[in-house]
Amino acid sequence: MELRGKVILVTGGASGIGAALVRRFAQEGAAGVVVADRDETPAQAVAAEVGGLALRVDIGVEAQVQAMVAQATSHFGRVDVLCSNAGIATGGGLGANDDWQRSWDVNLMGHVYAARAVVPQMIERGEGYLLQTASAAGLLSHPESATYAVTKHAAVALAEWLSIQYGDQGIRVSCLCPQGVRTPMLMGKDGDRKSFLQDNMVSPEQVADDVVAAMRDERFLVLPHPEVLDYVRGKAADVDRWLGGMRKLRRKAEAARKPA
Repeated sequence: MELRGKVILVTGGASGIGAALVRRFAQEGAAGVVVADRDETPAQAVAAEVGGLALRVDIGVEAQVQAMVAQATSHFGRVDVLCSNAGIATGGGLGANDDWQRSWDVNLMGHVYAARAVVPQMIERGEGYLLQTASAAGLLSHPESATYAVTKHAAVALAEWLSIQYGDQGIRVSCLCPQGVRTPMLMGKDGDRKSFLQDNMVSPEQVADDVVAAMRDERFLVLPHPEVLDYVRGKAADVDRWLGGMRKLRRKAEAARKPA
């Protein structure tokens, strides 16, 4: 898909990967960009940069997601591309029920609600594009967060299903699965959070470049860290060995959190 002339809606568009996507889509010549986020003020600032529309939305609440798509469609006439990008990271181990529920609502059901709201108009036109932001954790795992690993696996599975179900009706699907990205989620407010991913982080702008290239080729997996594909192949070849490697990674992550 060429993005010039398309109307694109980005959830989680006020910062990080979402903001980088908004700016890159504008550079590609999008006809209109919608910046949707829970944080209204930064969403308005990003939208102002590109002449877009800012909308406040909690993607874990279906009524708000339906209203978001309705407002975007009313303003621009349609939504050609939906980038379901918003996500959260909570908890550590098995965690509390509230952590599980909020992660489920945002990291999975937010994608479900968004697709449910926009797919009918795409089917009617016979074309559309869904970009689902998951994580390499959705293909592999996350040694420090069960809630993140499990809900991101679910997000990948949903993206696969959407492609299977709607691919013959003109709807293309890509699933973004980065590892470490220099965003507030990973870096923390002080910009210096210790992380086992710190040595191999990429910029949000690089992720946006990779997304545009993948969408142009209509590739399903978007892997800003190409080595992830090797890890997936290694996991499939020998799951027990892979689990041992992940336990080693967990020990490394724990050591990184200890004071020097």
